[in-house]
Amino acid sequence: MDNEAAEAAAEVLSRYAHRGVVIEAGPDGGSAGTVTVRAYLPADERAQANRHHIEEALWHLGQIWPIPAPIFHSIAEDDWTEAWKKQLRVLHVGQHIVIRPSWLDYTPMPDDIVIQLDPGMAFGTGLHPTTQLCLEALEMLVQPGMDVLDVGTGSGILAIAAARLGARDVIAVDSDPTAVKTARENVVVNGAQEIVSVLDGSLDDIVGDYDAIAINILAQVIVETVQHGLSARVRPGGKIIAAGILIDQESDVAAAMDQQGLTLIERRQRDDWVCLVGERPYSSCC
Repeated sequence: MDNEAAEAAAEVLSRYAHRGVVIEAGPDGGSAGTVTVRAYLPADERAQANRHHIEEALWHLGQIWPIPAPIFHSIAEDDWTEAWKKQLRVLHVGQHIVIRPSWLDYTPMPDDIVIQLDPGMAFGTGLHPTTQLCLEALEMLVQPGMDVLDVGTGSGILAIAAARLGARDVIAVDSDPTAVKTARENVVVNGAQEIVSVLDGSLDDIVGDYDAIAINILAQVIVETVQHGLSARVRPGGKIIAAGILIDQESDVAAAMDQQGLTLIERRQRDDWVCLVGERPYSSCC
């Protein structure tokens, strides 16, 4: 399948998988072409029912993206662990961001920003176009000393990137306990725990305003969140980076930003996905 569908399929498999899910990038590192999603399912009394649920869920996803029918093989757990590790590669995003699985050696260039991230059950491996678009936007916008909010943090990759780009304080929030646990672990692994705080909750649990806000979730949720308080959290001159938006949903998100006083200053696109950057203007004096 293509990388637009990969993380959606991975989310389905993660509901039944043991020891996580892996997305295998092609020779180009996953920026184009096809990718494969693999998961290890325990061969226990629930195996047949789990197989049925997976086939059904992927069929429904196949009505949105071209997803092939799943293929099932019997394999020893030790063989699975080593097999999926061999498929992963170091991924380069933007000008300087590098995403490295923990078991792969990588000698960074002087300007590289290396994030260690292993595959797991939380959204945000760095392969999906929406994650890449957000990382590229953060790389361009985050300046040393900024306060950053990451809404729907998933794996924590955007929050960690913001910290590594020089942010002073980063709040990462997610309502999914699995994502919160994964993000907290990834923050510690990357030595960002003094800067990044991962909270279990929603925007209602967050106080203060921010120089930059990243929200990489469903377009409809972005619209609702912008309309119900997120826009007010953007400081004058601050930016909101919104992704997870399909092309035919772009106008709804842009309209919500405009209605809340945010000026659209940048648009990025990869495949059928769009990332919009809005800015809170400084108040003008007459």
